[in-house]
Amino acid sequence: MRETLIVIGLFVLAMALRSSRKNLSRKIGAIAFLFASFCFFYFISGNIFAGIAGASLWFFLPWIELLTHVRRLRMPLENRLRHRQIPNPAFFPNAVEAAAGMEEADFEHVSDCGWQWSGMQQHFRLYWHPEERAVAAVCLCEQEDVAFAFISITSTDSNGKIWRTTNFPFAPTLRCCPKLKWNHVPCEKSCFHQILKDHRQFLGKMKINQTDLLIPDPERLEDNIESEMRQQIDHNLKSGIIHLTREGNFQYSKRGLLFLWYQFIKDMIRLC
Repeated sequence: MRETLIVIGLFVLAMALRSSRKNLSRKIGAIAFLFASFCFFYFISGNIFAGIAGASLWFFLPWIELLTHVRRLRMPLENRLRHRQIPNPAFFPNAVEAAAGMEEADFEHVSDCGWQWSGMQQHFRLYWHPEERAVAAVCLCEQEDVAFAFISITSTDSNGKIWRTTNFPFAPTLRCCPKLKWNHVPCEKSCFHQILKDHRQFLGKMKINQTDLLIPDPERLEDNIESEMRQQIDHNLKSGIIHLTREGNFQYSKRGLLFLWYQFIKDMIRLC
């Protein structure tokens, strides 16, 4: 009975810590889940190695999704953005505040557009600022019953390199092109003014001067998104992360499934 109460207590403590808003508390909660799993298998078997194996099962849970759903996905090689109305922003945390923050920072609204990727709807609200030489976007994502929003700020230098700061909450599901430099900030940092400050600091850290950046063309923002996505797909085809199907779509290869598993593990450890 004592062992049972210890395991139950550890799981309750882990759930409480995981519901905290503080990142450190959530990380401790994840460790508590691992320790509770270790204790469960150890108390049953009396073997330390069985306890370690039981705790390690958490890291193999993503394979259920990878083998049952992701492996069957077929995604279009060519995908076009469509002008569409942004869904009710009340379903997307901090989306209204982010758009308001962009306008307060004198970013000008350009367009609303979106596309669909294997059951996921992505909606973009695009802004630009000629003096900042930057493009800002609020992206709203919908997949089944899951909805979230994130912010990105993008600058391009005269050499064609893309410098992006974003609070996107997950690790990328495709390898980024070499010319894209990604500055990931914690997802709880949802204030646009703070993310803009981080973007400026990021450019300064990379020793990119304002004069080195290109002034965005508001007429080509959507074309640039499509072009960047196609370049990323081509890069992942060359890397073997994805491969073409007979229908002209693409899907994840075995190497790509391993890559996704590694990305899942990074998300589990980072616990944004």
